[in-house]
Amino acid sequence: MKGIFIAYNQAYNEEIVQLLEGLGQRGYTVWSEIGGRGSVDGEPHLGNHAWPTQNHALFTAVDDAIASDIMKAVKETDEANPKLGLRAYLWNIEQAY
Repeated sequence: MKGIFIAYNQAYNEEIVQLLEGLGQRGYTVWSEIGGRGSVDGEPHLGNHAWPTQNHALFTAVDDAIASDIMKAVKETDEANPKLGLRAYLWNIEQAY
């Protein structure tokens, strides 16, 4: 089992969920209205008057068989709109219940 954490610009709200559902992933947890700033470039997303946009984040535990498909789809989404901000991180889940 793999864990995928996705941090993304609020503009991607529906698109990220549709991406997961389209690949057969049903379960996830979302955190909304979070701030952040990317490590490479782009503007901060802090939800204030100077930087009004915000980020959301999502975590999902997936079968190994679809983890790479999800990561590839997220990367393609980011490459289509690089200024919005979208990052995904994949790691092993040792145990879940």
